[in-house]
Amino acid sequence: MLPLRDENRAKTFPVVNLALIAANLGIYLTVFLQDAVRQHAILRSYALVPYELLTFTKVVGGATEVPAVATLLTSLFLHGGWLHVLGNMWFLYIFGNNIEDRLGHWGYLAFYLVAGMVASLVHALSDVHSVVPTIGASGAVSGVLGAYLVCFPRAKIHTLMILFIFIKILRLPAVMFLGLWFLVQVLNSSMETTAGGGVAWYAHLGGFLWGAVLLLLLRWHGAFVPRSR
Repeated sequence: MLPLRDENRAKTFPVVNLALIAANLGIYLTVFLQDAVRQHAILRSYALVPYELLTFTKVVGGATEVPAVATLLTSLFLHGGWLHVLGNMWFLYIFGNNIEDRLGHWGYLAFYLVAGMVASLVHALSDVHSVVPTIGASGAVSGVLGAYLVCFPRAKIHTLMILFIFIKILRLPAVMFLGLWFLVQVLNSSMETTAGGGVAWYAHLGGFLWGAVLLLLLRWHGAFVPRSR
């Protein structure tokens, strides 16, 4: 299930959203061009490690000693492969411009970063003894998806559906597309074993719920009204 575009034109130019996409791609390319030893050192230094974050104990060495709390932020801009970074940035490109339009440039930047940090914290709390480094913008992007659900539940999402030999482009309302996306995250998180599957599913769930709840609170306080298109 891949979103191709939405029928939801933003009124303002999404300068922050595009800057975030450029930053993530630029950092990934910079790391990718390093030799294997340097790549490993960067990832071990700036990735989030749940046990380190929650115990303030450095157990995963790297090139630089970054405070564990700082990795809540630094880990958001690192990715493990092209599919990882391109997938995250494609979702951000489709959905982020409208949230920036709704929250304003600086408000959106703060929202994105906090969503990512909250998602990372949820992941850490879901596996407090883990010393596996965690990276990626998925939690922040999930926060954007949760916000989109609240702001634009009826916006149409052109979606590529592939199921065995069934390939079709469907025009789904955002509430259906994002509801299915969230259900997939719940199912995957419930099936994950203690050995882990390489994906921080609880970060996805935490980011999504944080984004949705925050935007519901803003709407309740009259900060905006949802648009039906």
